[in-house]
Amino acid sequence: MTENEEKLLRFSTNVRSLMLRFKDMREENVQLKTRLTEKDAMIEQLKGELAQMQHSYNTLKTAKMLEVADGDLEAAQKRLAKLIRSVDKCITLLNEQ
Repeated sequence: MTENEEKLLRFSTNVRSLMLRFKDMREENVQLKTRLTEKDAMIEQLKGELAQMQHSYNTLKTAKMLEVADGDLEAAQKRLAKLIRSVDKCITLLNEQ
């Protein structure tokens, strides 16, 4: 075998090796993109669930604050007045911006 033939053979071997690696990397890339898409979908679903849970929690918290236990109407009215003042403060702050 001549020197050029050996170089050509090595070059061919390297090209085949690179082609195989490229094929493997392309397949891995497709798998990773699929996993990423699945993870993004899961994140969006969990964000929706979190928003729903936060809404439910806030509703429950508000209901608990307004709950009148054992005829304690005066304390409930005070809590409600405090909530109203807090909302008024928030509205005022928003209007100042």
